Amino acid sequence: MQQPAAGDKSRAIPSPCPPQANLADGSFYTRRCITEDPSWSLVTVPHLTELCLQHIVHNFEKNPILNYLLPEHQKKVVDRLSTSLPLTVTANIVSHEDYWKRCCMERWQVYDISNYGDSWKRMFFERHLENILKIFIPNTTDPKQVLELIPLCKGYVRKLEIDQFLPPLRVDQKEESNDLSDTEDDAELGEVYTHHYDLKDLITGLPYLEELHLTYGVKNCGMNFEWSLFNFTELDCSNLAAAVKMCRNLKVFKLTRSKVDDDKIKLLARNLQDHPHLLELDVSHNLIRDNGAQALGKLISHSRLETLNLCNNQICYLGAQALAQGLAESSTLTTLNLRLNFIEDKGGEAIGRALLTNTSLKSLHLGSNNLSEPTAAVFSQVLAQNTTLTSINFSCNHLGLDGGKQLLEGLANNKTLTELDLRHAEVEQETDFLIHEIVWANREVVRLGSLQHPTTEPL
Repeated sequence: MQQPAAGDKSRAIPSPCPPQANLADGSFYTRRCITEDPSWSLVTVPHLTELCLQHIVHNFEKNPILNYLLPEHQKKVVDRLSTSLPLTVTANIVSHEDYWKRCCMERWQVYDISNYGDSWKRMFFERHLENILKIFIPNTTDPKQVLELIPLCKGYVRKLEIDQFLPPLRVDQKEESNDLSDTEDDAELGEVYTHHYDLKDLITGLPYLEELHLTYGVKNCGMNFEWSLFNFTELDCSNLAAAVKMCRNLKVFKLTRSKVDDDKIKLLARNLQDHPHLLELDVSHNLIRDNGAQALGKLISHSRLETLNLCNNQICYLGAQALAQGLAESSTLTTLNLRLNFIEDKGGEAIGRALLTNTSLKSLHLGSNNLSEPTAAVFSQVLAQNTTLTSINFSCNHLGLDGGKQLLEGLANNKTLTELDLRHAEVEQETDFLIHEIVWANREVVRLGSLQHPTTEPL
């Protein structure tokens, strides 16, 4: 160490010392390095791989290179990705179910993954698309919101359930209504405003769509209620019919609680004839009458339809006779639901006679149709001859004591019927008990047979 000159009162500056050096008194001088981060340690230094993965996660939106990584590195990146990333980035790149599970659980509190083929990604895109359609307002919402989503979700959407369609917003509603005469019907007033979103571009862009459930109406409208909010217009029907016709992989189509009348169901049925894959049609809780039922009778014999639900419509005996004609010609329909209609005995007898030759129908629901003993007489013959029917529902009719006895006679040698519902059908209690005994015995035979010869599902 340099010594200062004599008389120099300036402080001596020590020269740099090695980490350990001998001092004059024989002790050692130890040099210490203090880091800016007190928690820093060689033990916590991340690996270069980890630093790279952190960089990839941080810049994923700009440079999503997930598919270039090793599988174990892909999982580490996906586990750290934000669920708020744009779908344009993640939709066709991220296939890891854990990521889409996080997306679903953060967005929805109630869900059943089994309804979506146990696929979280499918659930996310189906529900996301449904939510967009439920709040879509024609002439207000930008259609690009839907169209731009098609290339992102088309590979994953198998089913859509849309229980609400919003009409366009009315402009100067009061002035418009004042210009019209006081006698004009509110439905006619609403017809001008209530054309809904055209599903054609969407449906034709989803090649794997198999189920479509629709209800044209508004939920939770509160004090803004108007009948016009529940109009399924002719233009809506025309657009929907064209869309469904082009959806060639559609298997299940449900259009319920939408005021579908004869003219509309005729248009739909005409477009569904010769559909290659449609198996189930549900148009329950609508306004279908005899003319509409006649169109559906033709559809039964010109399609591969297996299930037809016409519950709670306005079909009378002429419509039932048309459906019976379709049953006589059909070889594919297995389930027919006519509950809550007005077919009466003329319609019930016609359907019964058709079942004397039909060999496809397994389940028939004729509850609440004002049926009585003449219908029971025909079905007594059906039960004695038909070997296909397994379930019949006559609940809430007026079959009476004689009707019940005739059904019991028909069941004497029947070995296939496993369900016969006679609740509130005015059948004698003893007769009902004996019928139940026969049906229960048939059910046990079927159950034991299934145990001896179990069916195996294909892998």
